Amino acid sequence: MSLETARRVLRIEAQALNELCGRLDASFDRAVELLLACKGRVVVTGMGKSGLIGRKISATLSSTGTPSFFLHPAEALHGDLGMLARGDVLLAISYGGETPEILNLLETLKRLEVPIVVLTGNGKSTLAGASEVVLDASVKEEACTLNLAPTASTTVAMALGDALAIALLEKRGFQVDDFAALHPAGRLGKKLLRVEHLMHKGEAVPRVSPETPMPATFHEMSAKKLGMTTVTSADGELLGILTDGDLRRLMEKHGGATLAMTAGDCMIRSPQTIGANLLASEALNLMEKKKITSVVVVDSGRKVLGVVHLHDLWTLELI
Repeated sequence: MSLETARRVLRIEAQALNELCGRLDASFDRAVELLLACKGRVVVTGMGKSGLIGRKISATLSSTGTPSFFLHPAEALHGDLGMLARGDVLLAISYGGETPEILNLLETLKRLEVPIVVLTGNGKSTLAGASEVVLDASVKEEACTLNLAPTASTTVAMALGDALAIALLEKRGFQVDDFAALHPAGRLGKKLLRVEHLMHKGEAVPRVSPETPMPATFHEMSAKKLGMTTVTSADGELLGILTDGDLRRLMEKHGGATLAMTAGDCMIRSPQTIGANLLASEALNLMEKKKITSVVVVDSGRKVLGVVHLHDLWTLELI
């Protein structure tokens, strides 16, 4: 019985979204242009369940490059109207379009010349009539068995808010780096970290010249504790690398004679390298695919910028 109820709810909400998709028109484009031209902030408002949806829409806008905050319409009538300013745009959510608390804001909104975009199921409502752009968020029925609890209507409102946010994201040319700057913490922030923020650099990078004797090369590798060393020219260009595995294979092949060699004699001349702008998650995928524990970070001229170790990426829990 519960399973069938769940399927019925999902069918009704999916149908509501399909119908919304079919009736989107030029008003959506006008809403996007109005929000894009906003010199202040997109102020989202709504009461009850619409308010909860509004908070989520405001958060999505802010995290995708459109400055926004949520204004509780009842609190606005008790002092929070001061949060509104000329240059803002109001995004109001009211299914019936007659929410008293929002209607009571209209006089102030008009005085401040704040344009209104409304998400509503009633295009003939008072709020719709006072708005510059009306977005049709109507549904044929709620998923609630009593056809009372906001369910399909809140799903449609949230989806419409997401559509606005992503359309604005694309209009602004919002990119991965912009997203990363707004999400420095948590899992999203970790996934968007660049190699340059994680690599060992400066004195932490093991470096030897091609002429460095192997005993001194061993010492550099041990001191820097990355299980490898770069071999560079005098101006810092990467010529090759040596890893712990390479040394074991050399000792097995040449025995004690290895100690008489130089780093240039023993180095791997075409090692895997990456750029500093590579995502940490991409670096991890590459290293696991190539089965390597360290990779050298270089610039366009193959100058060594740093070294990334596999363990540093594992600790980020990027997968």
